[in-house]
Amino acid sequence: MTDVARIAGVSHQTVSRVLNGSGRVAEETRRKVLDAIEQTGYRRNSVARALARNRSETIGVVSTSGLFHGPMSTLLAVEVAARTHGYYTVVAPVDDDDPGAVRAVIDHFLSLPVDGVVLISPVRDVAADLANLSLPVPVVAVTAADPGPGCGVITISIDQQAGARAAMEHLLDLGHTDIAHVPGPRSYFEARIRCRVWRGMLEDRGLAVREPHDGGWEFEVGYREGLRMHAQGLPTAVFCANDQSALGLYRAFGQLGVRIPQEVSVVGFDDMPAAAHYLPSLTTIGQDFTRMGRRAVDALVRAIDEGEAVETSMLAPTLVVRESTAPPRTG
Repeated sequence: MTDVARIAGVSHQTVSRVLNGSGRVAEETRRKVLDAIEQTGYRRNSVARALARNRSETIGVVSTSGLFHGPMSTLLAVEVAARTHGYYTVVAPVDDDDPGAVRAVIDHFLSLPVDGVVLISPVRDVAADLANLSLPVPVVAVTAADPGPGCGVITISIDQQAGARAAMEHLLDLGHTDIAHVPGPRSYFEARIRCRVWRGMLEDRGLAVREPHDGGWEFEVGYREGLRMHAQGLPTAVFCANDQSALGLYRAFGQLGVRIPQEVSVVGFDDMPAAAHYLPSLTTIGQDFTRMGRRAVDALVRAIDEGEAVETSMLAPTLVVRESTAPPRTG
């Protein structure tokens, strides 16, 4: 830094302000400093800078170990958004079945240290995970669960109830009264909410409920349920808990000669990029995971910069109508 200051004809403090983007520096002076940096090949010592700013410039990210579209898309969005704010990420996947895993990872993050934590939690009970855990840094939970007012974390989510309701209203408005459901895994908050809305909307209208079997996000679950439905009598429509299981349903129906949507309409959930290329293209509920990840990091950085800020942000999903839904056939 000494050589940079000497060549640019400025003080060390001015060089520091240019490097950190803090304080007012005249444009001509800033240009001189940048030219001197390029001339000397100077590279900032990130450790020294972090100590000077009392920041590690690192965000800890706790994520599920499952390789599913939603959590993985959110994780990527968090990492990209963190870099735009000048932060790096340290990512730790946790076992969904280990109740102490999240607490252990956060304890480890705090020892590194990190400036904040993003918890991508489709399964874990955030309130239970963070109960009695001292949190000297802000925490953002990306979760469909309501951690409650005393949890002390920022929560970001997509409105699962609204998404499931939009899917069901679409099918009901088309005239369907026999609507089956391929559920997601019961351990996931999102899956439980979608199943609850499906059941409630049928019951509210006095319509029969086909009891769903054990679910999952995988292709194989939709394929299995498609075979089962054909053996037991087809519904006129199926609401799948995600697009991947809908693809499995497509496969089963295709093998059995069941036409979509002429005989059975199908709605998915997520709007994966491939959904538009299913044959027929899949009607589904769009979730903007990129926006959710970006909003999580924006909220975390605000909390880091401005102090404690507990807030809740819920994004709206969108109904994407394509070719896989139609009114039930008559006769």
